[in-house]
Amino acid sequence: MSTQSLHGRRVLVLGGAFQALTQGPLEGAHLEACGLERLLGVSQADADLILIDADAWGEPQLAAGIQALTLASAPPPVLLVGTRLPTSVVRNLLRLERSDVLDAPYSAQNIEAAIGGLMALRTPATIAVPVTGGHVARCWAVTGAVGGSGATTLAIEIANQLCARQDKLKSVCLIDLNLADGSAAAYLGASPSMRLGDLTAAADRLDVAMLQAFVSPVNDKLDLLAAARDPTAFDAAPREAILRMLEVACESYDWVILDMPRHRRAWSLEALCGCDEMLVVSELTVPALLAARALSDEIERDLGSGEKPKIVLNRLAARMFGPAPSMAEAEKCLQRKAEAGISSDWEAAAASVNLGGPIATHRPKSKIVKDVQTLVDRLAAQPARAATKAA
Repeated sequence: MSTQSLHGRRVLVLGGAFQALTQGPLEGAHLEACGLERLLGVSQADADLILIDADAWGEPQLAAGIQALTLASAPPPVLLVGTRLPTSVVRNLLRLERSDVLDAPYSAQNIEAAIGGLMALRTPATIAVPVTGGHVARCWAVTGAVGGSGATTLAIEIANQLCARQDKLKSVCLIDLNLADGSAAAYLGASPSMRLGDLTAAADRLDVAMLQAFVSPVNDKLDLLAAARDPTAFDAAPREAILRMLEVACESYDWVILDMPRHRRAWSLEALCGCDEMLVVSELTVPALLAARALSDEIERDLGSGEKPKIVLNRLAARMFGPAPSMAEAEKCLQRKAEAGISSDWEAAAASVNLGGPIATHRPKSKIVKDVQTLVDRLAAQPARAATKAA
C-alpha cells in the first residue's frame, strides 16, 4: 500500500500516537481527531478507517469504546496500537470483521503495512452473493420498514407468483433470514429444517447437494430455507455460514427470495448487494412511512453502489375519506414514488395464515393476489443486475 492509498480518505484518529505519521502513511487523508464517544454508532458512511492509540485511555474506557464498535451495524476497519494492549480489549476488537493490532515499538512501515492490509479487505459495499458455474439466479430481498408490515406475507406471495411462471421443478427458493423468530414456515404450514448448528459446521464444504439437507419442500417448485424459532439464532450462525448458504442457493435455484430482518446483521449489506431487487414494505401510517424512507436511505447510502430499494405500500384501503393516508399522501411523506401498492384484504390474509399456504392458494381472487402479480410482472421484466453489469 502506498501513502497515496489514503489520499482523500476519512480517518478517525483517537489518541496522539499518530501525529508523526501525517507526513507518511497518513499523508493526504482527511483526519478527524476525536474521543472514544465518537465510536458509538460509527459506520462506513462516517469514516474509511479508525486508528486508536490504546495508551491514551484506561482499560475500562477503552473496552467500552471497542464494545460500542462491535455493536455498530457496519463499522470501518480499525487499527489499535500501543504498549499496553489489555486482553479484554483485544478480544473485543477481534470480533470485528476488519481489525488489526500493533504492539509498540512499531515503525511507520509497520503502520503502513497494517493499514494496507485492512484497506485491501473487501467491504460490504463491494461484496455480492456470487453465482458460479455460469448459472444466473435472480435474487430479490423483502424487508419490513416496521414490525407487522406484512413483509413475510409479501415474500411468500412473490415466491408463489414466480413458481407459477416456471416450468422446471424446484426452481424457486424462499429463505427466511429472520433467524430468531421467522414466521415463513408457520405461514406456509411447513416444518423448518435449517439447523443452524449443522449449517455452521458444514459451511466450508456446503454445496448444492448438501444444501438439500436444510430445505423444507413446500411444493414441487418452491423450497423453503427456515430455522426453528431460537432467540440465540443470530449469535449461533456466523456471517460466513449465512453468506455461503446464500451463495449455494443462488447456484441451485433460478429464483431466490430473501425475507430479510429489519435490524441489520453482520451479513445484511453483503446479502443485499447480491440482490437484483430490494423491496421495503410499509404500512400506510406516518411512523411506518417515515421508517420506510429512513431505511431506504440507509441502505442506499451504506451500499454505496447507486442501487435504490423500492418501497411497496401494503394494505391499501379503497375509500374516499378516512384516517389512513392516500397513495399520493404516502408518497409525499416518502418524498419519492412508491413502486407498488398492495390492497388490504384482511379476511384473505387471515384465511391463508390459518390454513397454511399462499393467499393465492386459498383466495385466488383476492385483490392481494392481483396486486402482487402486477408487481412481479413489473420486476421480472427488468434485466438481472448481472446482465446489466455485463452489458
